[in-house]
This record gives sequence, structure tokens and C-alpha cells, in this order.
Amino acid sequence: MNIFFPISGISVNIFLPPLVAFVISFFTSMGGVSGAFLLLPFQVSFLNYTTPGVSGTNFVYNIAAIPGGVYRYFKEGRMFFPLAIVLTIGTLPGVFIGYFIRVKYLYNPVVFKAFVGVVLLYIGIRLLFSLIRPKKVERTKNFDLKILTSNIFRAAFEFQEKTYSFSNFWVFLLSFFVGIIGGAYGIGGGSIIAPFCVAVFKLPVYVVAGPALLATWITSILGVFYYSLNPLGSPGSEPDILLGLLFGLGGIAGTYLGARCQKYVPSGIIKLILSLSILFLAVKYIFDFALHVFFTL
Repeated sequence: MNIFFPISGISVNIFLPPLVAFVISFFTSMGGVSGAFLLLPFQVSFLNYTTPGVSGTNFVYNIAAIPGGVYRYFKEGRMFFPLAIVLTIGTLPGVFIGYFIRVKYLYNPVVFKAFVGVVLLYIGIRLLFSLIRPKKVERTKNFDLKILTSNIFRAAFEFQEKTYSFSNFWVFLLSFFVGIIGGAYGIGGGSIIAPFCVAVFKLPVYVVAGPALLATWITSILGVFYYSLNPLGSPGSEPDILLGLLFGLGGIAGTYLGARCQKYVPSGIIKLILSLSILFLAVKYIFDFALHVFFTL
């Protein structure tokens, strides 16, 4: 049964968006990612939703879908709030800058798809890199998190009999630039922050996942506000709330189950599936942009 969405101007089977969102979010939420970075290419390529409002619609999906995963991580005691606070404070101002870039300089669908391709290429390479150089991890059932230090400069915690620490300044700086990308792309930045925290700051994915999802959820609220308010008056920037909520119905179930199953699914399998799908989309979008440039010269 197809339903028409007047804001986005698309018609789609009512069961397709929640089904796609469920499958994507189930796997991505295990790594602290809502799955919005894969939903956007689906909307652009499959649903032909290419106006700036697609980014705001992605934020609506995040708002509806992420609470399921956040609740599960909080219930299991793996929500490290000091990290979540720094990530949120850093990404919030970046989201507004990202909105400005999206509606001012990336309105053309071809250019925007090239931008999406570059972002996806970075994420895919990071995931593949972690597979090529895997670390030996001792299997344990202990997932208790103990905060050791939390101040304006540094934070430290103990997890699985190991001590981890990070500089709040560098995490804030990373979050700010990621917020710019996330604001333009409509992902909140979690899909970039999570693998970066794991690969660069050497933090365990079991601890990063919850804060990354929570920060993405908070910044997505601001993202929807920016795109709905549309201060630059750009046509087509209004998010499709109904479509975003329809994606969110499947997303909230997927993020909850993904967070619950995270401890039992090998991370290598999840990373391989994600990296291959991401790199395929990245190469396709960049190639399409190259062809567009070639034929317009």
C-alpha cells in the first residue's frame, strides 16, 4: 500500500521505510551509530528525495529511533555521561554551521551526493582499517563501568579491568568538526565520532556506543529545529516529519535490539557488512559526480 508524502513529494509503500530502518539500525546501533548515514543514500537514490529537507528528515528519524538504544545502554550501566556531555557540547554549534553549508552551497543534488560520497568513503575506510589490523580481545562477561576521574580537562574510567582516559579538549574539537559534517549530512555525527573514538582515542566500543548515540539524539533535535525554522529561507529545506517518524518506527526497535545483542555478535561481522555497503555507495556517488563534471565541461 503506497502513501504519498506531500512535503518530500515522494510515494512509497508504507511498510518499506520502517523495515529498511529496522534492518540498518539493528546492526549500526551496536557500534553507537543510529544508521542515519545509510538511510540518507536510500532516500536520495531509491526514493529520489534530494532537496535539503532530506537532511532534516534524517534528523527526525534520529529523534524517533535513538531512544531505544540509549535506554538499553543506560539500563545495562554502560552510559558514560562525561563522554556524552563533551560530545554533545562540541557537536551542537557545528550542526548550525553544517545546516548553513547544506542549504547555501550543497543544494545541487549532484554536488550533495558527491559530498555524501566523501563522508561515506572516510567511514568505510576507517571500518576496513579496523578489520585489517584487529586487536586480540579477551572474552569476558564483565561489562561494569567505573568512573575514575571526570573534570573539565580529562576523564578516566575503568572497564573490563583496564583503565582508559582522554582529553576533553581534543574530544570537544573533534566533535565540533564532526558536528559540521553531521549538520550538513543529517546524521548528527555519531557515525564519524564513534569509529574515531575507538580508533584514535583507543576507547572500547562497548563504552563509546551509548554516549555517541545520546549525543547524536540531542544534536538531532537541534538539527530538526534549524531545518524547520529555515533561517536562510531556502526552498525545500523543511523536513518531512511524517516520513522521518515512519523511518523512526523501525529504527527504535532496531536500535533497542541492536544494543541488547551487541555483546553477543562478533564486531568483525558487523564491520565487514557496513564497510562493504558504505564503500559501494561512496564509490558510486563520487563516480556519478565525476561523470557529471566530465559531461558538463
